[in-house]
Amino acid sequence: MSFAASSDALANLLGLEHSPVAITFHDEVPSNGVPRFAEPMSEPTEDGRSGRAAAPCVFWMRGHEYTFDTVAEDHGNCSVGRLTHGFAEASEIIDKNDVAALLDVGWVTMEAFAEVATLSRRPKGVRYGPLAEAKSTPDVVMLRVSPRQMMEINHAVEVEWSGKPQCQILPRAADTGVIAASMGCALSRARTGMGDDELTVAVPGSRVEELVDALRDVCRADEMVAVYAEADLSRF
Repeated sequence: MSFAASSDALANLLGLEHSPVAITFHDEVPSNGVPRFAEPMSEPTEDGRSGRAAAPCVFWMRGHEYTFDTVAEDHGNCSVGRLTHGFAEASEIIDKNDVAALLDVGWVTMEAFAEVATLSRRPKGVRYGPLAEAKSTPDVVMLRVSPRQMMEINHAVEVEWSGKPQCQILPRAADTGVIAASMGCALSRARTGMGDDELTVAVPGSRVEELVDALRDVCRADEMVAVYAEADLSRF
C-alpha cells in the first residue's frame, strides 16, 4: 500500500478532519530539496530559549499542510519538547524558566519529569508533512482524533496510553514500536490551539498498514451496530 493510499484509508475509515502527519527524525541535516520551515526565529528569552515555533507540537499542526524540514535549533523554545524529541538531556534543560514554571505550579513533579519518555538518539532535524506526500517510511504517523475515532483505534489494536506531556508519545512510538495515545496536555493545547474534543495518536510508520487492516473490520462492525441501534431506537 502506498503512503497516499494509507493516508486516504485512515482518513476514510475514521472520518478524520485532519490528514495524517508523517514525522521523520534525521541523523544528519537533510539537503534534498525539501523546504525548511521558514518562520523567523523568536527573540531569545533571558534563559536563552529561542525557536521557530512555540513548541515542537506546533510543527505537528503545520505538518497537515505541507512537507518541511526543521533542525534542532528550530525546536529550542520549549524545553520539554527539546527533551522528548531527543535534542537535549534533562541536565541541559532542568534550569530553564519554562521547566521551573511547570514544577512550581505542580503541573508535573520532579519524579514524574524523570519518567518522561525521550527519543533514544540525538537527531539533527525532523521532517514533518502529510503522510500522503511521504517518500519513505516515517518514524511516526501522527493522528488527531475524536473520542469516537479513538474508540475505533482502541478496539482495532493495542494502544499504550501516555500521560503528560503529550509530546512523549512520539518517542514511545518511534523507539518501542507501540501505538501510543494521549489525551493531550494543557501545555500543548494552549500552544497549538488543539480542540478540547481532540486526542492524539502516534503510530509507528512501520505499523500503519497493520492499523488500516485492523480498522476495516472494526469500522464495518461499528457501522452495522449503529444501524441496528438507530432502528431499535425507533421503538421509543
